[in-house]
Parts: sequence; C-alpha cells; structure tokens
Amino acid sequence: MSGLVTIGETMGLFTAAEPGPRADRFRLGIGGAESNVAIGMARLGAHATWIGRVGQDTAGDLVRRELTAEGVLAHIGVDASAPTGLMVKTQPLAGLSRVEYHRAGSAGSRLSPTDIDPQVIQGAGLVHVTGITPALSGSAAAAIETALDLAEAANVPISFDVNHRSALWRGRDSAGAYRAIARRATIVFAGADEAAMLVGVEAGTAPEALARAIADLGPSQVVIKLGAQGCLALADGATTAAGAIPVAAVDTVGAGDAFVAGYLAEYLEGSAMSERLAVAVRAGACACMAYGDWESLPHRADLALLDSIDPVIR
Repeated sequence: MSGLVTIGETMGLFTAAEPGPRADRFRLGIGGAESNVAIGMARLGAHATWIGRVGQDTAGDLVRRELTAEGVLAHIGVDASAPTGLMVKTQPLAGLSRVEYHRAGSAGSRLSPTDIDPQVIQGAGLVHVTGITPALSGSAAAAIETALDLAEAANVPISFDVNHRSALWRGRDSAGAYRAIARRATIVFAGADEAAMLVGVEAGTAPEALARAIADLGPSQVVIKLGAQGCLALADGATTAAGAIPVAAVDTVGAGDAFVAGYLAEYLEGSAMSERLAVAVRAGACACMAYGDWESLPHRADLALLDSIDPVIR
C-alpha cells in the first residue's frame, strides 16, 4: 500500500514561552490536527501527504517550510485574498493548556473541491479526515465530500477521527455530519464523549458498547481513545485493549493526533491490532512529554526511550 493522504487546515500557532496567568512572550509555529498526523506518520517512516490552503503571508510560508522539512508531501493552495488562520496557546497553570482560534475567513476555511487532486486521492493507501474540516465552511465540507467520493470510487480505505470542536459547529448538526462520514469509513477514532455523541447514547456508556454501536454504522475498525485509561479497539467483531503509558505529562495537545499517527502507520505496515495499539499509545505518551502540537511527535527510535530507566543518555 502507498501512504496516507489527509486534508485540513493548518494555522500559525503563537505559543506562550512559559506557563503563567499573564503571557507576554510567544514563539511562532504551526499546528493543525491533520498536518500533525501527517508529520507523525512521516516521523514513523510512512509516506504522508497533506492537502490544504494557506494565505500569502508569514504563517503560510512557515506551514510550507515546516511540512516540507518534516518530509510531508504538501499540496498547498496559496490564497492571496485571505490570511492563514492563527491560534494562540497559553498555559494559565502548568499542565493546563488554553487554545484560542482566530480562523474566521481564513484561507484554510476556503478550501474547496478544486483543491482536491483526484490522482493524489486515487493513489493513496489511506485517506484520513477529521470532523474539524467539514465544520469550517460549506466549501471545506464539499472538499471533504469530494475526497471521500474519490476514495470510495478507487477503493481507498478511509480513516475518520471525530475530533469534535463544538465552537466550530455553532448549533449545526455535528453528530449527523459525523455519522455520514463514519458510514463511509474503514477506521473511526473517537474519544468516549465523542463516540457517545456520534451514536446518540448517554455519556458514560461502556467503551465496548460505544465501539459496537459505531461499528453498526459500517466501519470495520473502531478505536475508542480513553486518555489515561488507554484505548479499546474493535475490529471485525473482536475487541483489543491497551493501557496508557504512564508519563509525566507536560503538554497533552497533539497527543490524540500522535496516537492516530501511530495506529495508522502500523495499519499501513499490515501490523496486527496489538502492535497498532502498542505503537499508538507509545506515540501518544511521547507527545505529552514536551511542549508543542507536533514537535514532540516521536521517530521510531524514540518509542524505545519510554523503556529507559536511566535519565541520562550517553
């Protein structure tokens, strides 16, 4: 199988230099769920392609440079009439992150079906989407629909991470939109609350029941992300669980994307479910141990560092 293709918005990211209630020094980076997954895949040795749109500005230039430097093949449209979206990330308290979004009218929200190259989708080993992009605008939702249509026609598996952002939907039917994508997907990832919303059951429903309810929509693989409790996967009727790797978490933003990247990298390798989950939880743990949305995503060799008992590497 060839590599992963993903579609979404990546923004400029201003991150506070240190924790505290009053941030006055920031550094500029980038961040976006789909590009985080693409970078995570590339670092684990998989081929990854990101499709998106940026503005003709400093943040857009940085998106292109960082993705290219990380080995991600970027199909980027440059929109001279709209800015690259921005995020501001602070830590009011150590270990507690707050992210504010400034993306209304952004270049990424103007993603459209014309940005989707049929040959890129048809040549993919896997197409990965999230619930974020369809919420950005009607044209962005149409772009995702076009990508899914092309993937289905070419028998390319579809991966879907719910990644719910309530503020983006503004009272619209997010659950209905998510179900429509889940019905077309081979693999669905969801947190427990996201899974409950997706299938319309009460929060607190057992993870296995959630996974089976999602599987009834059509996907052959469902992965419920349970944070510090690990995860549970259902594939072809059989469940597999994996515990989380205990770490001293510094910044949990991006951990879910790292988890997805670890799982999908092993999926493309044809690994057994137990190995997919093992790499996924290790990748998620690594992402929690340093600051940044994607900077701490692990390379293959980094996964073994979690087993080290010596705090100094010589």
